[in-house]
Amino acid sequence: MARANIHGYADRASVAPGERIRFFVSCEEVERYRAEIVRLIHGDTNPSGPGFKEVPVETAASGEYAGRYQPIHAGSHVLVRDDGRLALPGGFTLHAFIWPTTPTSGRQGILSRWSQERQAGYALGLDAAGRLALWLGDGSGQMAEVSTDTPLLAQVWYSVAATYDAASGQVTLAQEPIVNPVNGLLSGAYPLRSAAFVEAKAPAGILADAQVPFVMAGYVAATAGSGVVVAGHYNGKIDRPRVYGRALARAELETLAQGAEPSAEGLAARWDFADGIGPGGIPSDHVTDVSGHGLHGICVQMPTRAVTGFNWAAREENFTHAPEQYGAIHFHDDDLEDAGWEADFELTVPERLKSDVYAAKLSAGEAEEYIPFFVRPPRGAATAPALLLIPTASYLAYANHRGPMDAWPQQPIVANVPKLGDADLYLQEHPELGLSTYDLHSDGSGVCYSSRLRPIVSMHPKYRNPSARLWQFPADLHLVDWLNALGYQYDVATDEDLDQEGLELVRRYRVVLTGTHPEYYSERMLDALDGYVQQGGRLMYLGANGFYWIISYHPTKPHLMEVRKAESGSRAWQARPGEYYHATTGERGGLWRNRGRPPQKLVGVGFTAEGFDVSSPYQRLPDSFDPRAAFIFEGVGADELIGDFGLVGGGAAGHELDRYDLALGTPPNALLLASSEARHSDSYPHVVEEIFFMFPGLGGMQDPAVRADLVYFTTANGGAVFSTGSITWCGSLSHNGYDNNVSRITANVLNRFLQDEPLPPT
Repeated sequence: MARANIHGYADRASVAPGERIRFFVSCEEVERYRAEIVRLIHGDTNPSGPGFKEVPVETAASGEYAGRYQPIHAGSHVLVRDDGRLALPGGFTLHAFIWPTTPTSGRQGILSRWSQERQAGYALGLDAAGRLALWLGDGSGQMAEVSTDTPLLAQVWYSVAATYDAASGQVTLAQEPIVNPVNGLLSGAYPLRSAAFVEAKAPAGILADAQVPFVMAGYVAATAGSGVVVAGHYNGKIDRPRVYGRALARAELETLAQGAEPSAEGLAARWDFADGIGPGGIPSDHVTDVSGHGLHGICVQMPTRAVTGFNWAAREENFTHAPEQYGAIHFHDDDLEDAGWEADFELTVPERLKSDVYAAKLSAGEAEEYIPFFVRPPRGAATAPALLLIPTASYLAYANHRGPMDAWPQQPIVANVPKLGDADLYLQEHPELGLSTYDLHSDGSGVCYSSRLRPIVSMHPKYRNPSARLWQFPADLHLVDWLNALGYQYDVATDEDLDQEGLELVRRYRVVLTGTHPEYYSERMLDALDGYVQQGGRLMYLGANGFYWIISYHPTKPHLMEVRKAESGSRAWQARPGEYYHATTGERGGLWRNRGRPPQKLVGVGFTAEGFDVSSPYQRLPDSFDPRAAFIFEGVGADELIGDFGLVGGGAAGHELDRYDLALGTPPNALLLASSEARHSDSYPHVVEEIFFMFPGLGGMQDPAVRADLVYFTTANGGAVFSTGSITWCGSLSHNGYDNNVSRITANVLNRFLQDEPLPPT
């Protein structure tokens, strides 16, 4: 029996008073549901803690709504609305360079003007056996299919073409491997034996107008209102596709295979995917028809651009420097930018609503959903002296992460057996919800885009990661709860806000606090915090593994984030050679430390180890007794272990750890206050980017670099930085009714940082 489920998302991450936010909902086995707005305070349902906390907020959005199911159509492709100009009843030639990645995964469209509903039109694609095929249909049930007898190999470039002459019924198919030393999986020394040239006859009158758009990387399965549903998604790259309104001769097809131009007679469309590449990347969804006929296309569901083409020579790795070698787009059958649902209800945020963490809570019987959003203060203003930066970029990076489902390598990494909840099982059953940047596409390539315009089951206040306990959003609610319990006044803003507004956003505040895991940062975000500290701002970095991966937001789509995992760092995948640069900005991806900005330069500590078995306490070090640090340890005994308790792993130092390191830019005036050295198991290995040779002794029981460091230093113009070096620090704040040394140290620092009086220079 089907189980009742409710899922949804919002059109915005943050919203200011007076602004509108819309909510999109899909229900299964739910006829009606209740919606209400709640302020989220504490999400951890662990019975050892203060328990789940939420506060209802009376708004006009509260009420009952009709439930309905809304499907998601994942899979990237290009649509060309050709107004019938590519119907080509007299015949045609279709040509492209392709690099298939899953040629035997089912029928896939490459270049098509085909209606699956009507069995009409034409399509060049791959059949279920991975062979090049041409389909023709008359719309009345008669269909012709011609295919080669030689399957294509995965990750090998081919010139592929199909011609059809309506007068004679002549059909030809041609495929030719295009291999240089660097452009694919195999070298030219391997006898590919996958060239083919096939001629056949099609029945008279077999080609009818499909009356659908032209599609690259799929075909039209159905019409839906004014739009279409695309299926038969192609996995792999397409480069330089084109259409002629005549059947080219074999010699002309051979000319195309060489990358040259035959006669332009009959050229109907020629798309240049590299057109538009500039110093700022290629952020547009536009696909240019350079034939002069204006048959431009639009990318749907965000396929990957800035990828190497059939002619890449490996002499240039930055696509903006050699756009002619980056004329390809990589399509995936599981790409998802926008679920595309219709809105069900909306909220205009009341003018006096407190800046904080909120959610639309949806419920029907046992079915329950929370759609989080963040109310920022009025634009251009601050309503509190402190700002909590919500690390929404990191939430996006991990959104709908499916790794815990995999026994290998997930279980060795986390040192425990995953405990799967209903949300994890639902995610596994519904691949259309999209992937995280820690997952692989169905063709094995890494996921470099993540969007918030879809349900994100992991961004739920009660969600517990099956392998790593509390993680990301629910863990950050530990800090929200502590701020509320101790009565602090604070505003919230998101990573999107920081990326868009930069220094102007944070400079309004005396203190800025991070979440537990601000791992993913754009250049504008990093510049903003760096400028804030330089100008006298006071920063409390209350997590670890922060400021690590380079990300960029799409310049016109703030819901979409890009990351390219390069040749170092703790990574679930690595981008292919020549594909380390972001399509959305043109900048090099990877780790910030590899672009000269290790986290130590900003916050005094940087990523050194991760482990998920047990969290540990800190031991005070000599610098903690320096008179300039006396305010930090007021009320803390000289011999006290700091944080030998907590809701996440039982201690304040755990999950991921950051260390002090002068060689990586820790300021020489920084005080090293406490450390968890020699208190971690060998399930906490030293980070891979710092290991040049593999040898024994790189785990927490032997390597002195495996530790969390508590660091404090002052900066120019009265600024200061306090860093905890651990993701689980905030999980210890509520212990013993918030009366503990982790809570006391955090409060001591925040109270002092909120004061106007200058801090003694360290």
